[in-house]
Order: sequence, then structure tokens, then C-alpha cells
Amino acid sequence: MTFMDRITLFQPLDFAAVALLFVLWVGIGLRVEHPSPKHLSTSLIMASYRQEWMRQMVTREPRIFDAHVLGTLRQGTAFFASTSMVAIGGTLAVIGNAERLAGVASDITLLDHPTIVWELKLMVLTLFLTNAFLKFVWANRLFGYCSVLMGAVPNDPKHPDAYKFAEKAAQINITGTKSFNRGLRSLYFALAAAAWLAGPIPLILAAFCTVTVIWRREFASVSRKILLAS
Repeated sequence: MTFMDRITLFQPLDFAAVALLFVLWVGIGLRVEHPSPKHLSTSLIMASYRQEWMRQMVTREPRIFDAHVLGTLRQGTAFFASTSMVAIGGTLAVIGNAERLAGVASDITLLDHPTIVWELKLMVLTLFLTNAFLKFVWANRLFGYCSVLMGAVPNDPKHPDAYKFAEKAAQINITGTKSFNRGLRSLYFALAAAAWLAGPIPLILAAFCTVTVIWRREFASVSRKILLAS
């Protein structure tokens, strides 16, 4: 079977649904990271709190609390990275045994597609999972950099480099969090991509549901109102 033969196995609505999935994925990411100045996202609001955290760390003695908080952040990234790796392994295992998946999927969706169709659909899911894994690993690494910079902050608050190093630690912390959030969004859209197994219409609905959930959490959640409260 040639490449063009495989392409013809999909309907135009399939291509439209996948294109919509990626457009919404990129679009919501840009919206969250570059929102309107009058309506900041929760992620950007938290960035200001992270900067304040590093400024307060300069005068805090001892700094065990700060090290513990950062350690908790690293544990979170490590957990999601390992979870993503397990999910990737499981998806690849299913792709390797796609004949059985095709039989089960055909019974559920009443669609009789060749095995290659289900394999390609799972590859889209694997793409999102792989991106999530890479983002979580990089976030973990950045939080490690942040811990080193925190350790480099002089104990004397009056030292001329104290707040300079604290600001560097804050920026690395914010960058690591941005990578972590990107990984989370990839996981969200990986779940949406799984809906393609049921057809293009479920994929479209899942994509819109996913972007709605992300938008609400970033721009209309109770936690955001609390963060903005005077």
C-alpha cells in the first residue's frame, strides 16, 4: 500500500478534525502565554508570585522552606514525566498489536477500517504524549537550575548580588513552570486525540471541550479570582 493509498483511507472530515486539534492546541497555548494585559491568565499571574517568592527568599532564614517547595515542584515534574513515558510505552504496545485494537474498535464504532488507520490515529496520540514527556523533563531540569541559583544567593541580604541572583532564580523558575504547563496542555490534547478512534466528530467535540476546560482554568476559574483579590 502506497502513501497515497493510505491517505485515501481517511475522509476530508478526518483531516479537518486533526487540523482543528493542532490549531486549538497552538492557539490556546499562545493565548495563555500572551494574553491581553487587561485579562491575564492564571499562569502569568502566578509568575509574579514566583518573583515575589524569590525576593522573600533573600531575607528568609533558614531557607529550608524554599528548598522544600522547589523539591515538591520537581517531584511533580518527575511524576508527570514518568506517567507520560508509561503512556507512550502503552500506546506503542497497542500499535504493535493493532489487529486486536481494530477488532475491538470496529465492534464499538461500527467502522470497518484497515489496521493502518488505527495505527496512524494512535501515532497522533503518541505525538502529544512525546511532546508532554519532553516538556516535563525539561521543566525538571530547569527547576534543578533554579535550585542551584537559589543556593548561590548570598546569605547577606545587603550583598550587592543577592537580589540579582534571586531574580535569575525567579526567571528560571518561571521558565520551568512554562515548560511544565506546556506539558500539561499536551496531555490534555492527547486525551482529546484519543477520541479520534471513535471518528472525526468525536475528535472535534473533544478538542473543543479540551480548549474550553483550559480556557476556563486560565481565565475564569475561582483560583484566578483569589489570586487577583486585593
